[in-house]
Amino acid sequence: MGEFAVSSAGGDGLVSLGLGSCIGLVLLDRRAAVAGLAHVVLPALEGRDPATPGKFADTAVDALLGAMEPLGARRPFLEAVLVGGASMFSGASAGLDVGQRNDAAVRQELARVRIPVAAAETGGSKGRTLRVAVDSGRVTARAAGAPELELYADWRPKVAI
Repeated sequence: MGEFAVSSAGGDGLVSLGLGSCIGLVLLDRRAAVAGLAHVVLPALEGRDPATPGKFADTAVDALLGAMEPLGARRPFLEAVLVGGASMFSGASAGLDVGQRNDAAVRQELARVRIPVAAAETGGSKGRTLRVAVDSGRVTARAAGAPELELYADWRPKVAI
């Protein structure tokens, strides 16, 4: 939780397990074949320890950008995929729903840096697992007790042999 990773290596997979109210934020650059994933726990840093920038919506986007750009990613070509943001506690008032607040805060940060959301699987009341295949750019999510759902299709063209 609160970690982030980036890769352009074909055999890598980025995974975030146990996304309840947290948001799995994926950034993808199709042209450079670079992927990044942050496990966002809370909407804002608000005086907390900045040592884990992937943990907060207001620092995770910039942290991913800073790590992806040296691998060749360019902001005009980035797209986002969001997973998680569930309401894990029944009876929580709207103001206390961390999942909804995380979702809104991540979307606000993406809008600030003009990165479109290409796909999202957020809300509900079940935790999810998020997987990113760096070699293809394929992003999937699986809610507890449900089949895997493809959110983002492969990015590399098929090559004829």
